[in-house]
Amino acid sequence: MTAQPTEPAMPDPTNQPSSRKPAYVYASQRDWPAYFDVVAGKPPRETLTAALDAFEAEGRPTAENQPPLAIDLGCGEGRDTAELLGRGWRVLAIDGHPDAIRRLGERDDLVPADRVEIRYEPFEGLVLPRAMLVNASFSLPFCPPEHFEALWAAICEAIEPGGRFAGQFFGDRDDWAPIPDRSHQTRAEAEALLARFEVELFEEVEDDSKDALENPKHWHRFDVVARKPGRKGSS
Repeated sequence: MTAQPTEPAMPDPTNQPSSRKPAYVYASQRDWPAYFDVVAGKPPRETLTAALDAFEAEGRPTAENQPPLAIDLGCGEGRDTAELLGRGWRVLAIDGHPDAIRRLGERDDLVPADRVEIRYEPFEGLVLPRAMLVNASFSLPFCPPEHFEALWAAICEAIEPGGRFAGQFFGDRDDWAPIPDRSHQTRAEAEALLARFEVELFEEVEDDSKDALENPKHWHRFDVVARKPGRKGSS
């Protein structure tokens, strides 16, 4: 497999092993190796599986045609990449941390190997191929704000008509919102980003938990699955 960066897949505060710090603590510190350790073995994100279920309800992918292409943006340790491959897709897995690339290369469930390409690449200046699905599980908030508009434009351009976006935006009431290098949106801003799409899932999640030092942590995010209008392509 090949390797070339993006910010890795981000934490879900509801998935926390008891023997270590919560995954979001490592993510807040950008301690990606520790974060990958904590989330190893977790199931694929629910936004991804919802998008895949929607494609399958449309009869895709099919055994007769070339598998469609999905981009796993901020793929991290590869939980979503493995799910995509297992459900018949070709995958371009992109991440900006070398430990994510190493872990992907060591997985034995990224099969068939000829259907996955791994790229080590940052969000800044990212160029994406055309694809039926762009999956960005908990990764977009870690795009620096000055690059977010260009990244989102690249995502929208990459998605084929009939294709989908699956992922999260982080809300303006999240405790991480004041951190200068994070991208957060109000509900209205998040909805505006999806103006070109048919929104199939838009769930606002807002709740509280604690960090490793028992300090309160407020979470605010938008879980999204959205379809680009048009013909049902086959990229």
